[in-house]
This record gives sequence, structure tokens and C-alpha cells, in this order.
Amino acid sequence: MTEVSRRWHVPRALVEFRGFGYICLQSRKTLSEFCSSLRRFLHRHSNTISLRPFYRILRSVLLPLSVFILFLWSATSLLPGYLDPSPTNPHKLLEDRQWINSSPYWFDRQACRWLSLCGIHHLAWDPAVVPLQGPSGTGEGPYTDLKRRLMQYSETRHNAWGTNLTKPSPQGCNSERRNKQQAIPEYVLRHAPLVHLHSNENFWPADIAEHIRHMTPYLEDEPLNRSMSLKNLDMLNKEHGRVFFTSKDNVESRPEWLHSHAGIPGKSDNGEDGGGGETSAKHTTDTQDSGKRVDWRGSAHEHPTPSLSDPRRPSLLREPGPSIKPIVGRQRQKPITNTPKNRPRQDGYSEAPAVLILVDKGSGIVDAFWFFFYSYNLGQTVLNIRFGNHVGDWEHCMVRFENGKPRGVFFSEHSGGQAYTFHAVEKRGVRPVIYSAVGSHAMYANPGDHPYVLPFNLLKDVTDRGPLWDPAKNAYSYWYYYNDDSERNRTRNASSEANATDGHCRNTSDSLVPTSENPAAPTSWFHYDGTWGDKLYGLADTRQWRLFNQYHYVAGPRGPKFKRLDRKQICSTDRCEVLQKVNPKQTWYG
Repeated sequence: MTEVSRRWHVPRALVEFRGFGYICLQSRKTLSEFCSSLRRFLHRHSNTISLRPFYRILRSVLLPLSVFILFLWSATSLLPGYLDPSPTNPHKLLEDRQWINSSPYWFDRQACRWLSLCGIHHLAWDPAVVPLQGPSGTGEGPYTDLKRRLMQYSETRHNAWGTNLTKPSPQGCNSERRNKQQAIPEYVLRHAPLVHLHSNENFWPADIAEHIRHMTPYLEDEPLNRSMSLKNLDMLNKEHGRVFFTSKDNVESRPEWLHSHAGIPGKSDNGEDGGGGETSAKHTTDTQDSGKRVDWRGSAHEHPTPSLSDPRRPSLLREPGPSIKPIVGRQRQKPITNTPKNRPRQDGYSEAPAVLILVDKGSGIVDAFWFFFYSYNLGQTVLNIRFGNHVGDWEHCMVRFENGKPRGVFFSEHSGGQAYTFHAVEKRGVRPVIYSAVGSHAMYANPGDHPYVLPFNLLKDVTDRGPLWDPAKNAYSYWYYYNDDSERNRTRNASSEANATDGHCRNTSDSLVPTSENPAAPTSWFHYDGTWGDKLYGLADTRQWRLFNQYHYVAGPRGPKFKRLDRKQICSTDRCEVLQKVNPKQTWYG
């Protein structure tokens, strides 16, 4: 065959193919006739020399490329749905388009839009700890004066809570409930949880008062020139738009306040982490009847005044068992002050106060929410690529009581959680034991690996028996009356708030009332409806990337008020299964 005929053979074959298709269409051949004709056509041209290069290209390039495109399409279409099963809405889709358009690079926008590979040129190793360099470059500078910095930390926290907290509130902003403050029921303290932080944790419990010192409030993208304290945060709700706390420091430089080393729980005299008592999963006398059917819903409209005992009576604060140790009774709560450096801290005590919120659901149901705050959430890694970092981290567990008896425990885990009957979880004496995951601080009922929904355990939380934290030894406690937290109450209390001179009365309603253990605790911070950490970083930010809908940095969380404290079920989501047994293989979406 000559070069000319070989050159013109391919176009002639293509013309025949087009003509074949046209004839098939015009004559309306049956399916069998069409297949027969197609086989004859392909057989006639299968031995043609000019088509062999196309077959080679098809086998070596087009076929693998098609498989790769199909894989990418499947991953970008199906994987994000598995990782984030919550339904999308038009508002989120609009925000996502705006986020993608924030990238200054056309290629980046297209790769993000079509392949779900966003900001891949920003990919970098994100270690938990960044080596700090002193002026001499030796790396010892920031640590040579650690005691002085920790002392300043205590001083600033004391000032942040306010030195006037022990003063009586002015008559103009006293509510009926504030005048009739209730104590913490003794059964709540008796069954208060103990938290095992991870032994390799880098971001420890933090004080919210210290945290906001390092934040600047932003209205969308504009900073607000406002002085903030826990006594006036709700004033930010008057801004027309969403308010975000934004770190004054670049969080990737890992400033000391982000780690909150002062919040590491103390150790006992024998060198072991605090907590005391024997670990046991056996039923106690308080939970032997927990096998019966429990009404997990409670009443949503009744708020009987609970009949309470004084939790400070030592006789009520003892754990049963062979080695009986009294739980440290909390006297009238005061702001944390400077502690002599040679004074050993109590077992399990942390300088970072937890937050206890009690909610009476009626019909004998009382929910005790224990909230734990951390200044930073370090995400997990997949193939050394980190996902899920955010500034500010609220975690919680909830113990549900029925007529003073513990019935169930809820563990918050990322955007969901898991509930167990009280007798199912591990205990020290009668106190449930919680395991906090390294970095993410998600709460689990057992130590070990806790895989996400990704296969091969690519993404997992890890817990162990690290330092034991006893949050009951340093906590600010409140009663929350969610039915009264309405617009009508805000209007009714507006006049008294306008005349208030003492900051702790600046709350949007009297729905949150401090317990008698800390009668002057601030409440305004609870009603702040913005986030406690940075807004979602844009695609133009060099710290940000997103692969298959998983962000390197996500937005900071909102506060405890927005954790469905009024829920009837023990779970925070509508889908709720109360497990009778701890399953080590349980995933947080399971």
C-alpha cells in the first residue's frame, strides 16, 4: 500500500462509518440488524493498518484515562457524601461557590470545582508542635521563663473573669430566679465524669476567659473595635451579621495560649495521674435497676423546683468502695487566683475550669451537661495530610438522671456522638470514665482506635489512659431554663439590662442562672451566638486546602447554648440509639 492510499484510508473509513449511521437511522433497522451490521463493519476494518495506532492509543492511553476519570468522578461524587452525610441546602451551595471563587488561580478553581482538589499547591506538613526559637536561635528562649509566663497566665485569667464577681448584683438586674439560686444536686457531683486525656496530647483544657484575650471579633470580614470579657459577649449579638472570633496570632506558629499547658491536670503523690479509686465496669447499687425500660424523652414543658441537698456536705461526697476517698467539696466558687508554685495541685485538678449546665426536663428528668473547652482542635491525618483543624473546641458529655438515678451517658464525637446506658460504661467507683481523643478531643467510652467511615482506618481517633482530669474540682455551674430563653424575655429584660452597671447581669435573658456555689458567675458569654474560633479560611489563604470535601481548616464552633440543651432524647441528633454495651469497633457515624 502506497503512502498516499494509507494516508487517505482513515478518512474514507470514517466517512463510511458516518454513512452507516445515517443509513441505520433512516431505514430504522431493528436492534439485531444494527448489531449485525456493526459487527460486519468492524470486522471489515479490523485488519486495516491505518486503525492499529488508534487501537494502541485506546489501550495505552484512553482506557486508563477513562478509568481514572471514572474513579475521580466516583470519589468526588460519593466520598464527600459518606464523609459528611448531612444534607446540603441552596445557601451552603452558594457559599461553596463563593469560597471556590476566592482563589486567584483559574486552574485551582477548575480543579476544585470539577475534581474536588482545592488548594493542592498549599499542601504542606502540619506538625502539632512548632519548635520555638529564642533570640539567639537556640530554641531555649521561650522556655527559660516558663514559670513567669504561667504566673502571668493566672493573673490575666483572674482579671478576665473580673475582680468584681464577688460583689452582689445591683437590684435593677436581679431576677426572681437569681434571687432563688439552686445548688448542684448531690447526685450530679457523685456521678460526675472523669476524663482521660491522651498521653501525647498537645492542646490541653483551656479557660474561655483566657481564650478570648487572644481573639478579635470580626463582623464578616471587618474587625470590630470592642473590648471583650465574659460579662459582655452577648452585646456582639446586636451586630447585623455573623460575628466570628479571629485569632490575633497566626495559629500555625503555635503560640503558647493555644497549647494551654497550664491546663494539664495535676498528678497524685505516687506519681500516677489523678483520679484515685479502682477502675470498674461493674454495676453499683445506684444502677442495679438500670436494666428496666427508661423513658429517655422526659417532659418538655414542666420545670418543677428540684428538692436539693447541699452538695458541700462531706457526708454526701464519698465514693463507695474499699478505699473510700471524699470527693473534694466545692466551697463557694471564686475566680482562680495565683497559686504558690511550691504547692502541689490536687489529684486530677486542672487550672482550666469546666462548665456544668443543669437542665430540668420535668417528670424527674435532669440532664447534667459537662462542657470542656480547648483553644485548638488538631485534626487527623491521611497519608500525612491533615484535615479538620479549627480554633476553639467545645466538647461535652451529658449524664441523664431520672429521680436522682443515673440512666444514660452521651459522649460527643465530632458532629455527632454516641449514647450508652449508665451501667454499660466504665466507672471509677460510681463515676463514669471518658476517653478524650488526641488532638480532636472527641469523647469515647473506651481507649484504643476509633476509625471514621473511611476504609482501612485511614482516618481515626486515638484514645488512651493518659492524665486523668476531674472536672468537678474546678467548674462553673449553672441552671438553664430553656423555655424562658425567648424573644419575649429579651424584650422584658431590656430595661433592666440597660440600667445594669455590673457586667455579669448583661445576659439576654434570665434563662441561665448560676448555682449557689458560684452565685456571681458571668452568664453573658453563654448567650453569644457567634463562633469561638476563626471563620473558614478562604481558598486564597495559604493555610487552606480541601480534598474531596475535607478541609484543612474548618470554622470554629458555637458555644454550649447551641448544643440542643433542650433535647428530649439523650442524643444530640434525631437518630438516637442508646447502646447497652460498649463496642470497641463502633464508628462515630455508627
